[in-house]
Amino acid sequence: MRTILFVVPYPAEASLRFARAYSELKGVRLVGVVQKRPTGAGAQPFADFIHVKDAFDVAQLVAAGDEARRRYGGIHTIVGVLEPLQVPLAEARRHFGIPGTDPRTADLFRDKARMKDALRTAGLPCARHKLITSEKDALNFVKQVGFPVVLKPPAGAGCKATWRIDNLEQLKGALQAVQVRPDNPTLAEEFLRGREYCFDTLVVDGKVRFENVSRYLPGPLEVTENPWIQWAVIQPRVMGPDLEDAREMGRKAIRALGLKAGAFTHMEWFRRDDGSLAIGEIAARPPGANFVEMMGFGHDADMYKAWARAVADNAFDGPYPRKYAVGCAYLRGMGHGRVQRISGVAEANRKVGHLAVKSRLPKVGQPKSDHYEGEGYVILRHPDTGVVAAAVKTVIETIRIEYA
Repeated sequence: MRTILFVVPYPAEASLRFARAYSELKGVRLVGVVQKRPTGAGAQPFADFIHVKDAFDVAQLVAAGDEARRRYGGIHTIVGVLEPLQVPLAEARRHFGIPGTDPRTADLFRDKARMKDALRTAGLPCARHKLITSEKDALNFVKQVGFPVVLKPPAGAGCKATWRIDNLEQLKGALQAVQVRPDNPTLAEEFLRGREYCFDTLVVDGKVRFENVSRYLPGPLEVTENPWIQWAVIQPRVMGPDLEDAREMGRKAIRALGLKAGAFTHMEWFRRDDGSLAIGEIAARPPGANFVEMMGFGHDADMYKAWARAVADNAFDGPYPRKYAVGCAYLRGMGHGRVQRISGVAEANRKVGHLAVKSRLPKVGQPKSDHYEGEGYVILRHPDTGVVAAAVKTVIETIRIEYA
């Protein structure tokens, strides 16, 4: 029996979906390393729990590993899905001499400044950037690239704490807010313009075994800055010749960063208006926002289990034929407070309900989320990408959320 430690600080459903995939592997005992123990159905994937005060602290992960060895005699691997966990997980694996992404590689994927340095060294296009330690640094960078620029933590995740800066006044205010200094740097980047996509892969033995492309409508930063936007993601059925240059860029990025162990990768990239490409950033973790579930609907395959197999068994059960285009409409509205009213659901269902494969509608009284995924979603699929795009447009134009 193999003991796998699944580090899940809090029992969020998005993380527990991945935990269930590990629990269903053959000969696995899944032990949750938690700050807060899940209850009810959330506890079902786990054979046992080890409680820690801070799941992001390497020493506490090592102590949890020692406890698991005391109870069960050994550890097969230590895993988790949250981006801030990836370096601590790698450090804990190195301590025990068990397989998985090593700390150097994990840090390259996590530290966005070092990541972009490595990508540029490999000749890959990415946003111009500079690690800012003072106002002078920031002003010099703006002189080089012009406004707008983007400020973000060097080890940020997604668009959390990411600011678009359009002028000098905003720049000075942001630098004061983040208290930038040599021991507290922030990352400044060129603001990339164009169509925004992501490229997701499954890697086994250093080889890309599965690929998927998604198109953001609009991009995540715009969505974060405008909490009322109903936005969407489309995963086309056919990844045609027009995407081959981006896919090759993604493969080269994975090689440049030295990823060898089984892993999901999630790369955000842009097609500029002149047709050129640029990498936003890349992470060695599964994507969020229902992307993995959407991939499953597009291929009629369990992509959660595919990731678990890649990490725990160094195996890939594909290839998985791409049968459908898939889209997800994220349900949000204008205002603050709690959901007061949801309208247009019956009309949307009448128009495109036959294409919906999964949905979670907001509930009256539900507090407005501070995350760009919003209060609910609708996932749709069809063999024709154009049909899916039109259906997603119908959902986001028809369903309305009001708050009070």
